[in-house]
Amino acid sequence: MKPKIINFPIIQDPRGNLTFLQHPSQIPFEIKRTFWTYDVPGGEIRGGHAYNKQQEVIVALSGSFDVTITNDDGSIEKFSLNRSYYGLYLPPKTWRHIENFSTNALALHVSSEIFSTEDYIRDFEDFKLS
Repeated sequence: MKPKIINFPIIQDPRGNLTFLQHPSQIPFEIKRTFWTYDVPGGEIRGGHAYNKQQEVIVALSGSFDVTITNDDGSIEKFSLNRSYYGLYLPPKTWRHIENFSTNALALHVSSEIFSTEDYIRDFEDFKLS
């Protein structure tokens, strides 16, 4: 699979909308871990790595940010996330960094694997060789 935007259901209600995600109808993997990033100072960049096995979906629950990815074929794409009803699917072997965080941005990360330092590819030169 390639990186792509996944649209989540929107249940509209005058009292406020509701969106959800679940496996397998929206998320193409069994969810084993979730984490979130927040309070990112202006100008900071998060990420700067890839995973060997882990698949991930990133959602902007609040605010906005950009995810720049390098695919395993070397192509580069930029995705601007700014709505809570869609997310960016990232397959394994996708280098990513996240930047341009707005004030109060909140990023939800939904992962296919539990945390493992061995799954990280932290050196871009190693990533290009993988």
